[in-house]
Amino acid sequence: MLALHASLEKYMLPCMTKKVLGFDCPGCGLQRSIAFLLKGEFLEAFYMYPAIYTLIPLLILVVAEKLFKANISSTLILGLGITSVALILINYTIKLIN
Repeated sequence: MLALHASLEKYMLPCMTKKVLGFDCPGCGLQRSIAFLLKGEFLEAFYMYPAIYTLIPLLILVVAEKLFKANISSTLILGLGITSVALILINYTIKLIN
């Protein structure tokens, strides 16, 4: 797991919005949050990108539904999607204010 984490940090993509326009995009912090998760630093992952804990189950459920034809409640997927978007927007607004 540590080897995967080391290679992930080595190849992280830069944020083009931040590079060109000079401010964070709503997705800034996602890669570093994943890196923290791989290291087992769960609280740091949340602080870096709070929506990580709703995006992971959302991704798993959508993939299971599409690839494996699993019968998953669309209400659950919609709820996770709305919660993820809300967390991303709240986090982004807080970053812009600070």
